[in-house]
Amino acid sequence: GHYAGAVPYSITGWLDKNKDPLNETVVALLVESKDPLIGQLFQAAPADASGKTKKKKSSAFQTISATHRESLNKLMKNLYTTHPHFVRCIIPNEVKTPGLIDADLVLNQLQCNGVLEGIRICRKGFPSRIVYSEFKQRYSILAPNAIPQGFCEGKQVTEKILLALQMDTAEYKLGVTKVFFKAGVLGTLEDIRDERLSIIVSLFQAHIRGYMMRRQYKKLNDQRTALSMIQRNIRKWLQMKNWQWWKLYVKVKPLLNIARAEDEMKLKEEELEKTKAELAKIEKIKKELEEQNVTLMQQKNDLALQVSTNDDTQSELEEKVENLIHQKVDHEAQIKEMEERLLDEEDSAAHLSELKKKMEAENAGLRDNISDLESTLAKSESDKTTKDGQIKTLQDEAAAQDEAIAKLQKAGKNLDENVKKTQEALQAEEDKVNHLTKLKGKLEATLDELEDNLEREKKVRADTEKAKRKVEQDLKASQENCEELERNKRDLEDNCRKKEVEIKNLNAKLEDEQSLVASLQRKIKELQARIEELEEELEAERANRAKVEKQRAELNRELEELGERLDEAGGATAAQMELNKKREQELLRLRRDLDEQAMQNESTVASLRKKAQDAANEMSDQIDQLQKVKSRVEKEKTQLKSEVEELNQQVVYASKNKGMSEQMSKKVESQINELNDQLDTANRNLQDAQSSKARLQSENSELGRQLEDAESQVGSLTKERANLHSAVDDLKHNLEDETRARQKVQSEIRNLQADLDGLREQLEEEQEAKSDLQRQLSRANADAQQWRTKYESEGMARADELEEAKRRLQAKLQEAEQEAETALGKVSQLEKTKSRLTGELEDAMIDCERANS
Repeated sequence: GHYAGAVPYSITGWLDKNKDPLNETVVALLVESKDPLIGQLFQAAPADASGKTKKKKSSAFQTISATHRESLNKLMKNLYTTHPHFVRCIIPNEVKTPGLIDADLVLNQLQCNGVLEGIRICRKGFPSRIVYSEFKQRYSILAPNAIPQGFCEGKQVTEKILLALQMDTAEYKLGVTKVFFKAGVLGTLEDIRDERLSIIVSLFQAHIRGYMMRRQYKKLNDQRTALSMIQRNIRKWLQMKNWQWWKLYVKVKPLLNIARAEDEMKLKEEELEKTKAELAKIEKIKKELEEQNVTLMQQKNDLALQVSTNDDTQSELEEKVENLIHQKVDHEAQIKEMEERLLDEEDSAAHLSELKKKMEAENAGLRDNISDLESTLAKSESDKTTKDGQIKTLQDEAAAQDEAIAKLQKAGKNLDENVKKTQEALQAEEDKVNHLTKLKGKLEATLDELEDNLEREKKVRADTEKAKRKVEQDLKASQENCEELERNKRDLEDNCRKKEVEIKNLNAKLEDEQSLVASLQRKIKELQARIEELEEELEAERANRAKVEKQRAELNRELEELGERLDEAGGATAAQMELNKKREQELLRLRRDLDEQAMQNESTVASLRKKAQDAANEMSDQIDQLQKVKSRVEKEKTQLKSEVEELNQQVVYASKNKGMSEQMSKKVESQINELNDQLDTANRNLQDAQSSKARLQSENSELGRQLEDAESQVGSLTKERANLHSAVDDLKHNLEDETRARQKVQSEIRNLQADLDGLREQLEEEQEAKSDLQRQLSRANADAQQWRTKYESEGMARADELEEAKRRLQAKLQEAEQEAETALGKVSQLEKTKSRLTGELEDAMIDCERANS
């Protein structure tokens, strides 16, 4: 719309403002025109007194219409990019200055445009409207207690929410499908909703933070109690570790479990028998359940057949109804066609009756003609005597008339035949009409029957719909039952998963125990071999002892002889002792030097490593910084390239458009030069970064080589130190071998006893796990019994899902039974290995006692 008030216009300089430029070539062509008036009109502008010509318009050659069209195109483009409801042209002031608004002028324009009146009308009405479902979904959070439980219509829910919010009834109106609000009401509702959402979110955050802090506090409290317990246990152990009675208790405790093992074995055997009996009971129950499953499957199949037959009968009835409707439509179309044909036949019969009347009139005319001719004949016969001369002519005329009469008689016969044919056709048409009336009566009777059948079908459909509703109600109830069953099923599946996890853990424990048993068997074999070697060494030592005793007797004799010699060699032995002390001092000094050198080497290596690590970290930081600089420079390079390309395009565009000024081209060239300079600096920075990166990499490689040299030196020094230590320690090892061997045998015996205790504890754990498995089996059987009772009590609804759940439970039962059987087999194997190990341990103990004796 435009301004509806008074608009002043100024026409001063209007022609100069709206004067369109002309092309120079056209002006030159018109100047050279042969017409003197045109040449005078387009003469060149006269020069001023100073000799300068008047400045021409810009050579861009853009007319007023072109600028107007361009401004209109821009306006339409802006309008197309937005979605305006209406457009109003408003002038802010009359002096054409930016930032100045004349309030009276703008208000006058708004009044004239009708905007204020539209706003007033909009505020009096109800401009905002929302569908009930959307209002319920969006604003039910404002008054959740006002909404009744269960399904409720959107209109009722909207009314209750607005009443609960204590909204003014003049601010809203309830329609058939929508609720209408006055202007601004939806904004207040949105503000209330935002406040309510912020309260709910803050409550969520408070609950979550409280839960997290409570969990953290509980964790810290548990850690504190655990630390105090660990400290208390460590203090008690430190107090009791050197107490002789505690050592005796630790040594005697494993021996007490041997007497319990037989009782435990008996208990295990009794438990095994009980489990076997329970397994037999479970198998019986399983067979019964399978039989019940078969019967339930048969019942389910029967029900499915009944449902399918009901569906088939319903579909057949629907098809019959559809066929009857189609037949009704076809019969109605046939009746319409018959009525149309009847009308056509009646029209044809009326036409034929008119033709018959015409023929009868013509026939009557011909008969009149015949009677006239006969009267003329009589007159001619009476005039025969008088007119003898005219007899021949009359006879000729009579013959001609006879011939005409014959022709007329033939025509009359033909007409009679046509009349007969028309009568026959009429008769046939009447027969057809009678037949059609009979057909119409039959069709009306069939229609009545079809309508009766339709009413019956409607009654049957109403009954079926009632039955369907009942079935749907039953289905809903069964679905709720099925949902409860599914919840129970999920719980059972969770329990089964937990059982599977426990079974997997038990299997892992069993495998660990089997590996422990295998390692113990290997240790026992090694101990047996070691015991045999020790027996051989004992026999050798006994032989050596006999030899030593003989040599001792001989040495006693020689000692008595050498007593005097020792007195003489006393001075020599003292010198030897001093030499030994000196050697020991030298050895100690060498050890100290070696230790100091090793410490120095380790410190140098640590310092070198630290330096290398620091250098590597610095290099990595520098490399990261260089990579960042490189990426930044590349980005700047790409930006500069894009700017250069844009400028080149602008240059090309400028070269195409001749009206581009030289100042713009200079600016563009200066910008291109600046961008090229920036590009050169960026390339130089890149080259510097790459050279610094290469220098850092070379320094890193040199530091790595230095580190490797230092590590090789440290390795050689450690090898020398190890050789010296081994040379020193070999002397000690030769003396302590026998004592170590004995201690090793004793420690291995203790380890075997501890391993046996661990195996017994593992056996107890296995038995506990086995009892847990049996309890889980009994629980699963009880669950299966509950499922079966629920299945029998709650009906056959959702039979497929129940059967699937039953199959899964049976599969899980079978898996649990198999795992229980495997666990029993593993237990029996463990018991066998335990008995074998106890026998081998007793043999080993006997052999050790023999060796000690």
